Amino acid sequence: MTTHPSTAEQGVGPLLRAWREQRRVSQLELALRADSSARHISFVETGRSRPSEEMVLRLAEHLDVPVRERNALLLAAGYAPRYPETPLDDPALGALREGIERLIGGYEPYPALVVDALYNVVAANRGIMTLVDGVAESLLEPPLNAMRLALHPQGLAPRIRNLHAWRGHLLEQMERQIALHRSEPLRALYEEVAAYPVPDADPAQEPSEPVPYFALPLRIEHEGRTLSFISSISTFNTPMDVTVAELAIETLLPADPATVKYLQELMS
Repeated sequence: MTTHPSTAEQGVGPLLRAWREQRRVSQLELALRADSSARHISFVETGRSRPSEEMVLRLAEHLDVPVRERNALLLAAGYAPRYPETPLDDPALGALREGIERLIGGYEPYPALVVDALYNVVAANRGIMTLVDGVAESLLEPPLNAMRLALHPQGLAPRIRNLHAWRGHLLEQMERQIALHRSEPLRALYEEVAAYPVPDADPAQEPSEPVPYFALPLRIEHEGRTLSFISSISTFNTPMDVTVAELAIETLLPADPATVKYLQELMS
């Protein structure tokens, strides 16, 4: 797994250098992107120059630093955090919650859910609740976690027909998130779900030939039928709040006509 910048390093300079090195960007390239000079970037990274608040945010933008970590950079440079972290149940986010519920509700009968940075489910429609029918009660207690739900032996894992391929996809997704976000709780969740026991692959269920889909499908059994879905994940553009920045909306698009027909009949 990719190593993220160390939180033990003090000052904004070492933190910016760590993000730049993680993004594999040279000082000159970053300077050109941020309308600065390689000399100034070097002085900032070594602590010889204190960057302005605007410069910290500009460098963070060009290094694709997550919103939460931009606050950390500002604090390390001696400035106040720029982005609030508003609880999702705060009245200020009422319009957001209403919009999310309307969005995933309108996607029915197909499954859709919303997760936070730790893959805790903050909203789900009836399509999702149909799929989790029969899952162990302990996994359905709040906070419901999408990764535990998918990969736990008492969760959906025994019903996922291409478990090895889908598990690999989910773990790679988490690895990318860990590389982007400096989150020890996310790393702990990864280590937990990666350690869940996995049965031997069934060649009949996981053929070696390429699957006849445009993306890796989730093939899951439901009441004796195998349903196929293609996953799509959306995030909010240019968020100004940490909570909003870390939300992800996942929708499961039926991958074949049989799945479409079954879900429509089920919901009707």
